[in-house]
Amino acid sequence: MSAEPSITELPIRDEMIRLGQLLKLASLVEDGVEAKALIDNGLVQVNGEIEERRGRQLHPGDTVGVNGVTLRITRA
Repeated sequence: MSAEPSITELPIRDEMIRLGQLLKLASLVEDGVEAKALIDNGLVQVNGEIEERRGRQLHPGDTVGVNGVTLRITRA
C-alpha cells in the first residue's frame, strides 16, 4: 500500500494565482502575515520543492503542499 497523501483540487477563476493568495483561499492561513511565516520557515512546497517566495505565480496543474495537505490547482 502506498502512503501517498490525498490531493485536494482547488479551482481558481483566473489563469494564475499567487502563493500567498492561494494559502488564504484554501483557508490554510488567516492572512498574509501567517502565509509569510509558513513560507519563511520552509513549510510550503510547490511542485515538490520548498518555495520561498510568497508572490510565486501558480497555474492550473501546480501542486502546493503545506503541513501534510496537498492541493492541486485547477481551472474553475
